[in-house]
Amino acid sequence: MKDKVDPFMQPLYDALNDFLPGKQLAKLLEEKQIESAPLAFMRGRTLSNAFVVLDEAQNATSMQMKMFLTRLGAGSRMVVTGDRTQVDLPRGVTSGLADAERLLAPISKISFNYFTARDVVRHPLVAAIIEAYDADTPPA
Repeated sequence: MKDKVDPFMQPLYDALNDFLPGKQLAKLLEEKQIESAPLAFMRGRTLSNAFVVLDEAQNATSMQMKMFLTRLGAGSRMVVTGDRTQVDLPRGVTSGLADAERLLAPISKISFNYFTARDVVRHPLVAAIIEAYDADTPPA
């Protein structure tokens, strides 16, 4: 599984390498203190005493999002990230991220944070590109 999944996990590994020295990261991965897994492999698991991140959640379906969110175990926290402007699901398939926002907004212990072009930490031109697209996109 690792060989199949690793190419898709490279952005995660790149981010982890920005924060942790290579040997420390390798040790944490080897000891399974840090684990990466495809969304499809979450079914049946309970993630207790963990910090869990679902990245690129705009491409999860509503059923996948429900399955993922219900893996939350005691002592854990979850962060779900995604860009509502970059949904790659087939036409007519609702983004699980959008669905979760709609359904879970009234729950007081769940919060949503939204970032703008001012929050971009990539090349400065990326912020300008985002602003240009935002100015041309009608509000949802």
